[in-house]
Amino acid sequence: MTFDSVGEIIQREISTKTFPCACIEIGRTKETLWRGAFGHLTYDPKASAVDHHTIFDLASLTKVIGTTTLAMCHINTGRWTLSDRVNQHLSSWSGADRELVTIADLLAHTSGLQAYLPLFQEQVERDAFKEKISRLPLEYTPRTMSVYSDLGFILLGFLLEDLAKEPLDQQIRNMTESCGIDDLQYLPPNSWKIRTAPTGENPLRGRCLVGEVHDDNGWALGGVAGHTGLFGSAPAVGRFARIILSDLRGSDILASSTTLQVFTRRTSVPYSSRALGWDTMLPTSSCGHSFSKSAIGHTGFTGTSLWIDPELDLYIVCLTNRVHHPVDSNAMQKFRPALHDTAVRASGVID
Repeated sequence: MTFDSVGEIIQREISTKTFPCACIEIGRTKETLWRGAFGHLTYDPKASAVDHHTIFDLASLTKVIGTTTLAMCHINTGRWTLSDRVNQHLSSWSGADRELVTIADLLAHTSGLQAYLPLFQEQVERDAFKEKISRLPLEYTPRTMSVYSDLGFILLGFLLEDLAKEPLDQQIRNMTESCGIDDLQYLPPNSWKIRTAPTGENPLRGRCLVGEVHDDNGWALGGVAGHTGLFGSAPAVGRFARIILSDLRGSDILASSTTLQVFTRRTSVPYSSRALGWDTMLPTSSCGHSFSKSAIGHTGFTGTSLWIDPELDLYIVCLTNRVHHPVDSNAMQKFRPALHDTAVRASGVID
C-alpha cells in the first residue's frame, strides 16, 4: 500500500462534499514521510486550490497545541503543580462542591463543569466569562467521570494568562519562536486570508468566516481563548508533533520526557479515554484501530485532527474545513478512522 491510497480516500470525501479541502502530513520524529494537499478553499469552481501553506482554523487542537502545552511548560518549570487547587489561583472558584478541584482536573475534563454554554449570548468581557464559569453549579462530582468541557479550557486559558501575566497569544508567539514553528498563531494577520480555508457563513456575525475563529465563545473573547482560536498550516502542526515525539525521547525542547509522560498517561477516571489535555487510543477513537495503545491525539470541530504514536514513531495531521457548507455532519466520524488506518498501513510502520 502506498500513500496514494490516502489521497484516494480524501478525494472521495471531497467529491461527496464532506469538506472542500484537506491538507495531510504524515511523519516521524526526524522526518516528514508524506504531504498531500487536496481540493479548493471552497466549493466554488473558481476558488483557489489548496497547498501545503494553506491555513486552517485549528479549533480544539488549540487545547493540546496551545493550552495544554503552556500548562505543561509552567509545570515543567515549577511555576504550577498539577495538584494546585483552582481556588489557589481564582478566588471566585469557591464552595464545598469544588474546593478540591485541581489544575489536573481541568486538563482531564474531570472538574465537574458542563460541556458547553453559549456565553457569547450574554457575556462579552473576559472577566465576566471568568466569573460566570467559576460560579456555575457543577454538573457532577469532580473526578467521578469525565465530561469533555470547553468551559474548563476557557478557564485554564484565563489561569495561564494570570500566571504568566501575559496574554495567551503572546505566550504562544514566544513558544513558536523558541522552537521554530512557523504559520501557527492566534489572530492571523490579514495577509494570511488569501491562503486561509473559510469555515462558512456565520448567522450571528452575518458574514463568511475567513481567518476569524469559528467558535462563537472564542469570538466573544476576541479570538484568543484556551479552548480555541489557533490558526495554522499542516507543516506547522507537523513540526509541533515532531517536537512532542522528540521530547518524549529526552530532547527537552518544550518539556522533559518525565513531564510529557505524565501528561500523556490516561487518567484512572472510570470510562474515560482522557489524559491531561490529550485523548488516548481506544477502539472507538477517531484514530482508527492501527495505532498502538501509546497513541495520543485530539480533534477539532472545524474538521481538524492530530494523532501521535510514540511506540510506532508516527504522527498524522489532518486539516479540513468540513464546517464550510456541510452536507453530512456525520461523515467525519467514518472518514477519520478510515484515513488513519490507511495512513498507518501506508507508512510501513506495521505489517
